[in-house]
Amino acid sequence: MIQFDPAVKRLAAWSIAVAVGVMGLKLVAWYLTGSVALLSDGLESTVNVIAAVIAFVAVSYAQRPADADHQFGHHKAEYFSAVVEGVLIAIAALLIIQQAIPALREPQLPETPGLGLGVNMLASAINAGWATLLIRRGREKRSPALVADGRHILSDVVTSVGVFAGLVLALLTGYAILDPLLAIAVAINIMWQGWKVIASSVDALMDRAVEPADEARIKEIIAANAEGSIDVHDLRTRVAGPATFIDFHLVVPETMSVGDAHDICDRLEDAIRDFVPGASIAIHVEPQGEKAHGIRVRL
Repeated sequence: MIQFDPAVKRLAAWSIAVAVGVMGLKLVAWYLTGSVALLSDGLESTVNVIAAVIAFVAVSYAQRPADADHQFGHHKAEYFSAVVEGVLIAIAALLIIQQAIPALREPQLPETPGLGLGVNMLASAINAGWATLLIRRGREKRSPALVADGRHILSDVVTSVGVFAGLVLALLTGYAILDPLLAIAVAINIMWQGWKVIASSVDALMDRAVEPADEARIKEIIAANAEGSIDVHDLRTRVAGPATFIDFHLVVPETMSVGDAHDICDRLEDAIRDFVPGASIAIHVEPQGEKAHGIRVRL
């Protein structure tokens, strides 16, 4: 049975608070400068707040126990959250372009740039630290929602660094049009990041197997702990957030008792779960003589 880590839900909740704080700082930076590039950065942060709320809801729902209608659990809810985040990233990019196009006609240099840029960089530093933590802990806890949220925030950091560099260049050269042009470039980058989040999540929703290295290790574990059986075939795996599902066929001698075959299955399940904690394992025991099919595992 999957044991959900309460730290995942706590991180998702804190992500909302961090997103609200960062959004406030970036909007202050825009208010101080009037820069359309900083406004675009602030608009993306409003999307970060919405995305953080969605991630929290998805994580909470994914941790619900299996029920009559969802007998394998609710783990995939986190992937839906990641897809929605990707869509929101794309919406943020369109909002940025909408703000930047009018500024192309009447570009203006930022007001009080030093203070505004300083506030924006403080917000970016907070974002960078939080994104790094979310991605690292999300991978450790196998939480797609946390990883997607972290990647989303990290794209925001890249955006902010680009905005900072561009505005400094605009101030040094006096070319005010660099401000809206930079905002459009930022929007294109954000849209690309959104596409990557969506593609990754959709792939996972299609019941992606475990990583090749993990599958190879599972085969080694089965081979090392299947003593008494004759063959193993039709090995299949799939990952759904923190849950891993593994099933295969175990061929045993026709004369073997049900009890002895069950003992082999118990040994295999314990060994596999030492490598993949909480894995859901289904082993189909069949007598020697049945036609083997699928992916074989050498014993």
